[in-house]
Amino acid sequence: MQLIQILLPLYDNAGEALPAALFTEVRQQLAYRFGGLTTYSRAPAQGLWKDEGETHHDDIVVFEVMAAELDLAWWGDYRRNLEAQFRQREIIIRAQETIVL
Repeated sequence: MQLIQILLPLYDNAGEALPAALFTEVRQQLAYRFGGLTTYSRAPAQGLWKDEGETHHDDIVVFEVMAAELDLAWWGDYRRNLEAQFRQREIIIRAQETIVL
């Protein structure tokens, strides 16, 4: 089983708040495709990273789904679509093999 996490920013690269409809659409798409999801959105998480020596930060929400198999082509296409919709240079989607107990 694969646990897939999507880290979505609350603001675009210009600092503008992203519309709630974008997050609703992602929730609906993932719930439909994977039969459910978990969203960590109550208190935004904060991400920090360095780029060319400068520290940046994002307020993010995390969406998680579980899948029996990891379809890398589908996830690559979906990530590029999210990057366009959320006006981001890069959106992190990560997967890890997991055991359901």
